Parts: sequence; C-alpha cells; structure tokens
Amino acid sequence: MSELLHTLLAQEEELQLNAFTNEDAFRLGCLIVEVAKERAVGISVHIENDEHPLFTHYMAGTSKGNTYWMNAKKNVVNRFGHSSLYVGETFRSNGQTFHEGSGLPESDYQGEGGSFPIVVRGQGKVGTVTVSGLPGEEDHAVAVEGFRRLLASK
Repeated sequence: MSELLHTLLAQEEELQLNAFTNEDAFRLGCLIVEVAKERAVGISVHIENDEHPLFTHYMAGTSKGNTYWMNAKKNVVNRFGHSSLYVGETFRSNGQTFHEGSGLPESDYQGEGGSFPIVVRGQGKVGTVTVSGLPGEEDHAVAVEGFRRLLASK
C-alpha cells in the first residue's frame, strides 16, 4: 500500500465521532467555509446524514458545475465506504483509472478527492461531507481540516 493510501486510511480512522447531529453538520459546514476563507479560495460544501441533506453552501466563484462534482464524489463514498480520494487512488495505484477499474459511469461517479465519510464509532458510516471547487487533493484537505476543527471543538 502506498504512503498516500496509508495516510488516507489513517485519516478515516482519526476523524470519527461519538455522535453526529444536525447541529454538528451545521458547525462542520461553517468550519469548512472558514478554512476556505483563510485559504482565500471559493468552494462549495455539502453535508448529508443518511443521504438527507443537512448543510449546503456555495461560496463566490462556484457554479452549478460544483453540484455535479459534489454528487459524483459523494456517490463514490456511499458506494465504497471510503473517501473519494482513497477510492480513486486505490484504482490509480493498480494502474487503472477509476472508471476503468470500477466500471461505474462518469455521469454519476468520480474517484477524485473531496468527499469524506462521516463515521460514528460503534455505528459506522452515517453520512458524507463533500467539498468541490479546487483540485481533488485540495478539496480533500479542506474537508479534513474542517473535520479536525470540529473534533477539536468537542
């Protein structure tokens, strides 16, 4: 396993919650927007609990194209149970594109960074947090930093 894949799995283990409420979704979304503002970038963010939308925000500079990317990346997390970056990198490390390896349509799935599973300890994956607007690894990094800030505030 590559160092990147190991790091991505470690993040998924680190960024787990004891519970996840609607208020947590709101706080997480606001923290992610805060991270983006600090980095002077425009992103969109979407958070779901059991595929029920709890938070969506589009910053200046985003477009309806970001909606496609958020949906396609979160579909990967919902299908595979891991971050969209981890899933995409798994296929790439085996010499395949995500679409070659998965056989899934590009219209609905993108193995690019930016969507991350929301996991509650003892319960499993309960939702997704998805960022779009930057290159995939940067979208992933913004989501992870927001998640870390949420955990630090609890």
